[in-house]
Amino acid sequence: MVSRVIEWVDQRFPLTSFVKHDLTEYPTPRNLSYWWNFGFLAGFVLVLQIATGIFLAMYYKPDVNLAFDSVQHIMREVNYGWLLRYIHSTGASAFFVVIYVHMARTLYYASYHKPRELMWWTGQGLMLLIMATAFMGYLLPWGQMSYWGAQVITNLFGVTPFFGDQIVLWLRGDFSVGDATLTRFFALHYLFPFLIFALVGIHLVALHTVKSSNPSGISLADKDNIPFHPYFTLKDFFGLGVYLIVFCAFVFFSPNTFIEPPNNIPANPLMTPAHIEPEWYFLPFYAILRAIPDMLGGVVAMAVSVLIFAILPFADRTSIPGGARYRPIYRAMFFIFLADVLLLGYVGAKPPTGYFVPLGQAATLVYFATFFLLPFVSKAEERWMRARGLPADLQALFQQRPPRDKWNDKGETR
Repeated sequence: MVSRVIEWVDQRFPLTSFVKHDLTEYPTPRNLSYWWNFGFLAGFVLVLQIATGIFLAMYYKPDVNLAFDSVQHIMREVNYGWLLRYIHSTGASAFFVVIYVHMARTLYYASYHKPRELMWWTGQGLMLLIMATAFMGYLLPWGQMSYWGAQVITNLFGVTPFFGDQIVLWLRGDFSVGDATLTRFFALHYLFPFLIFALVGIHLVALHTVKSSNPSGISLADKDNIPFHPYFTLKDFFGLGVYLIVFCAFVFFSPNTFIEPPNNIPANPLMTPAHIEPEWYFLPFYAILRAIPDMLGGVVAMAVSVLIFAILPFADRTSIPGGARYRPIYRAMFFIFLADVLLLGYVGAKPPTGYFVPLGQAATLVYFATFFLLPFVSKAEERWMRARGLPADLQALFQQRPPRDKWNDKGETR
C-alpha cells in the first residue's frame, strides 16, 4: 500500500527523486567535521522559533495597554505558556549563537570562494533578516528595556540625509514609539520568519548546486564523496542531542539569563533606565556605533560593519585552498578578528565612559582594518608561501585542484 501511494505521488510530483537528490544520496565530502553541524542546527532552531511563535501569537495582545500583561498571562495562566515563552526567548539567543558559529566556520575555511559566492551572499541576506526580526521581537514584551531600546534604535534612522524624519515616522507609525509601533512590529515580526524560511530554501538550492565545501579546500567529484544519509544524518542528530542538552539546561534552570531585569518592568516613557543596551548579539555593532563621535558616521560605520562581509569573496585573493588550515597569516588574522569581536561585545555592554571609549575605538579600527588589509595580505602570504616552499600535503592539493581561474561555474576543472 505504501509503495502504491509513493508511486502515485511520483507520477504527479518528483518526491522520490527529490529525496534521493537532496537528502539521502546527496554527495558529501567524507571529512566534514562537527563544525558543519551548525547549518542543520540553524534550520532546527528556525523551525522551533516559528512553531513557538505561532502559539505565542494566539495569546499575545499587540496593544500598549495590554502587551506586558498578555506576556504575564501567557507565563502564569496559559497551560505550558511559560515553557513556550522561555523556549522562544532562549531560542532567539541560541539562534544567534548557532549562526555566529556557522559564519565563523565559513570564515575559517574560506568557504566563500568561487563558486560559493552566491551561497555566501544569501547567507548574508539571511543574517540581515534575522537581525531585523530579532530587533522587532525585542519590543513586543513592552518592558522598560524593550521600549527604550526601540526608541534609541529608531532614532538612529533619523540621521539619513533628506529622508531621515520620514523613515523614522514610517518605522514608528507615529511621532514616538507607541501603539502603532507595537502593532506594526508585531505584524512584521510574525511575517519575517516565513521570509527567512523561503530564503533558507534558496540558500539550500545554492548549496546543493555547488556542493558542501571540503575542509581541505578542493572540490571532489561526486564519486569521491559519500551519501549524506545515513552518515551525516546520524552526525547531525548527535550534534542536535548535544545542542538540546545545553539549550534545555538554560530553558529549565536559567531561563532569565538572556532577559534583561528592566524588561520585567512595564514600559514607562517617563523613566529612562540607567544604562540602555541592546541584546548581547547586537553589542559588537552597538560598540562600533558608539566608537564614532559623529552620529551619522556611527550609523554608517555600524551598517558597514554588517554589510562588509559581502566583499570577502573578492577581498580574499589567494588561490591557496583550505582557508586558515594551510595559511598561517590568515589563521592569525582570523583569531585576532574573533578576539576583537568579543572585545567589542564587552565594550558594548559597558557605559561609554572612561577607558571604554578609546578601547572601543581601537577595537573598531582593528575590525575594519582586517577587511581592508585582507586583499594585500592574502596575495603577499601566497607569494611568501610559494617562495618558502609549500608543505607536501598542500602541494598534493594543488596537483588535484587547478588555479581558481581554471574552474568553471560548477567548481569543476575546465
